[in-house]
Amino acid sequence: MSDAPIIVTALLGKEDFAWLNTLRQRHFPPERNFLPVHVTLFHHLPPSVAPELKQRLAALTREYPAPTAQLRDVMKLGKGVAYRIESEELAALRDELASAFAGLLTPQDQAGWRPHITVQNKVSPDAARALYHELSEGFSPRPLAIAGLASWFYRGGPWEPLSEHRFSG
Repeated sequence: MSDAPIIVTALLGKEDFAWLNTLRQRHFPPERNFLPVHVTLFHHLPPSVAPELKQRLAALTREYPAPTAQLRDVMKLGKGVAYRIESEELAALRDELASAFAGLLTPQDQAGWRPHITVQNKVSPDAARALYHELSEGFSPRPLAIAGLASWFYRGGPWEPLSEHRFSG
């Protein structure tokens, strides 16, 4: 059994992943960019829940169809830029998982969930402002494909895959 905390993410559809990951590679500082583009549902679950978490993620992706989602707008992160995601269905799945693991959630994961995709982070405020204006110009809300749910062990750098589950319901 691992002693590393677990991160839970939503997986993007192939085309959205390719587009957003290219943006992230272009704008995220290379020395800090250990990960492909992702949507974090939970930042830190204890490793002891790994077997139950895998079962729950598998059940959710079998039972429900892929949630509809939308990139709603561009958001400032202070020293970065992200796309805000709107998805009542994905939020409901996250709520179900949060209820199942309620006593184990960190304060960060208990706080209100703000779904987003980080394109840039840990840059100067001026660089973030410039990218915010660049991405905002001509932006209009667009659909975002959510293809599945995944879990990962966090070991300080690149994440170690724990499980991946594609929606089939």
